[in-house]
Amino acid sequence: MKILDRTTEGSPVTKMVTKPFPKFVHANEIPWMPWVMPGVECKLLSVDNKSGGFTCLLKVAPGEKAPAHHHLGGLEILVVEGDMSYESSDVGRAGAYLFEPAGDIHQPICEGGSILFCVFHGPIAGLNDDGIIEGISNNTSMIEWAKEQGVIDHVVNA
Repeated sequence: MKILDRTTEGSPVTKMVTKPFPKFVHANEIPWMPWVMPGVECKLLSVDNKSGGFTCLLKVAPGEKAPAHHHLGGLEILVVEGDMSYESSDVGRAGAYLFEPAGDIHQPICEGGSILFCVFHGPIAGLNDDGIIEGISNNTSMIEWAKEQGVIDHVVNA
């Protein structure tokens, strides 16, 4: 891999730099709000209007097993605190990273509770006991959720 040289101040490329610069979202200032899954609270950080995805922090209560759900796009998870697993032989703890491919259907569990940084690369569909879609969370529904919860001002809308 080639190591890039520093950009020279005033060079033609510096005129191409995108402005205004993006602004940081201070997640510690966003309140935790009840989300679509029982025992889960959410801090919505951004939505992606091209993919239908969204990025958020999820806080899962100890012992919670998610309802069965279907990822219509991939999902990336970083365990910030606590634990998450699908089976007892493979538990992700703080610092663990997981990629769930589009199409996966599963029910993760957080035995000790957790805080997860999640990047949804597309919608997620909640399923009932017969496998029928009961609801979909995507960029549009998450924007509406944030408005209802009074936390829309923090959301980056791309």
